[in-house]
This record gives sequence, structure tokens and C-alpha cells, in this order.
Amino acid sequence: MIEVRQLTKQYGGKQVVDNVSIRIGKGRITSFIGPNGAGKSTLLSMISRLTSKDAGEVLIEGKEISQYKSTELAKLISILKQSNHIQVRLTVRELVSFGRFPYSQGKLTPEDWKHVDEAIAYMELQDMQHKYLDQLSGGQNQRAYIAMVIAQNTEYILLDEPLNNLDMRHSVQIMKVLRRLVDELGKTVVIVIHDINFASCYSDYIVALKNGAVVKEGATGHIIDSAVLKEVYDMEIPIETINGNKIGVYFT
Repeated sequence: MIEVRQLTKQYGGKQVVDNVSIRIGKGRITSFIGPNGAGKSTLLSMISRLTSKDAGEVLIEGKEISQYKSTELAKLISILKQSNHIQVRLTVRELVSFGRFPYSQGKLTPEDWKHVDEAIAYMELQDMQHKYLDQLSGGQNQRAYIAMVIAQNTEYILLDEPLNNLDMRHSVQIMKVLRRLVDELGKTVVIVIHDINFASCYSDYIVALKNGAVVKEGATGHIIDSAVLKEVYDMEIPIETINGNKIGVYFT
């Protein structure tokens, strides 16, 4: 379990994350939703220790993240941020192999390459694994970076807007892969996501944020609710049930 206690972060005198306390249960997909500037990405970044916190605690498996060695933490938690810029020219396969660094320190074993091959297959990248990243579309690049995170083989996988640059088909593919990682491999996935309907169809639990604070959290069915969503987004979002999923009709 990840436990967040009274987490706070300020930028330029503005409270970006304001005294947030949540628990992220194991073996499920937890989505952070909310408008721009709600603090979703900053919260995710602090949970992974990529961003320092001003106050509060983050406990992973009951241990405060500041007490973990970097290599130890990298075997437990992986994160993919929105902007991924690697200056070196790499193939897809080389990029995915970076996910094994916490284990191999750059000297990959047959076991490491097995994880690389499995991650490439999971993301259906076999046909382009020897292509360079600058030869790929934005969506293909995104899938390659997610494969790198999968190869890292951590208990907790944190993804900041993983559907960026993806068309509908690949967005669905990513969400199905995340669902499989949870259902088949027992991983714990935390995502920042803008599309409430993807959150509704694939999440187990949703944390709704606004102005740096948690407005509401709970099982998906309780959060994909017109009254809750109005409080979060300041707009009327009628809900329809389609094939058992609650769908927000926010485009009319």
C-alpha cells in the first residue's frame, strides 16, 4: 500500500498540493482526475520522490520514501512523466532495456533481456523494436516508454497522462494493457488521466482533485456521478450507463 499523509507542495507562494491524505490500495488501478492545475501531476511526482515535498509523508509498504535508497526504490516503484526527452539516439529495444537498469546497472543478463522481450510484446512493438525513436509517431513513442516502465517490473507503476498523443485505438490498447498488468500480474497502477470515461471504464478507484485538494475519492461508480463531477469540474455532466459502464456526456 501507498499511504499519503498531509502532503503539501508550494510553487511561488501558491499551494499546488494542499494537505492531501490518501491511501492507494494494492492490486488495482487508481486514477487521479480533475481540471488543469488541480495538483494531480505534482502529487504523483511527490509519491515517486521525483519532486520534493514541503510537508507530509509518503509511506510505501509502511516505510517513508526518504528512507529508501534510490536503487531500492527503483525496484519498487516506476514512474513515467508527461515529457520524455532522451538526447541520445536510441532504438525502441535499447530504450526498453533502460527499464532494467536498477537490476543490471547496465550489464544486462539473459533474465533482463527476457523482461525486455516480454515488455515489447506486451505493447505490441515487436515489428518496430529495432527502429529509432525519432522514426516513430508520438503514439508509438509513448508505447515504447510504457514498455520501458513495464520492463522495470515494479510493484507500483505510476503514469502521468499515459494517453497523451495517442489515438483512440492505442488509448484503448494502453488501458487494456494496464488492466492486464493488474488482473494478471497483480501490479498496482496509479494514473493521472483527463478523460473521465477512460477512468470510468478501466479504474477500480478514483481520486478527484481540485485546487490542490481532494474533493472526493472512492470506488469508480461513486465518483462517476453528476453531482460529484459538477463539484470537481464546475459543469453539468449527465451520466449514461452503456454496457455496464458509466459514461459522462460532457460534449453537448
